[in-house]
Amino acid sequence: MASVSLSTSKLVQYIVVRRDLLGTAGWSLGALIAQACHASTAALYLYHDHTHTQEYYSDLDRMHKVILEVSNESALKELSVKLTANEIEFKLWVEQPENYPTSLATRPYPQNLIKPMFTALKLFK
Repeated sequence: MASVSLSTSKLVQYIVVRRDLLGTAGWSLGALIAQACHASTAALYLYHDHTHTQEYYSDLDRMHKVILEVSNESALKELSVKLTANEIEFKLWVEQPENYPTSLATRPYPQNLIKPMFTALKLFK
């Protein structure tokens, strides 16, 4: 991915959570939000030296995140494969001790570059 400055496109971090954890798995909304936070924090930590992450940190009061949902574990794994194939850097959060993926978060990217990877997904509501 080419480096793009903030003047060209705002930086955004995409976070994706599994909707099924609220239903059939019986998780609380708070537990699911915690999974999103874990993924986001881990992605920011893993890619803290990247230029986009440093720019993202430069104005903490204006960080931009988009929270999306997938229907189940299989859909989250498929998204992970797609992102890897397109060289998008992210962290897939795998909850322990259960050892199953619950969410993923990208590092900050210029929105115009990363948005096409997520257009098929719905906003989390």
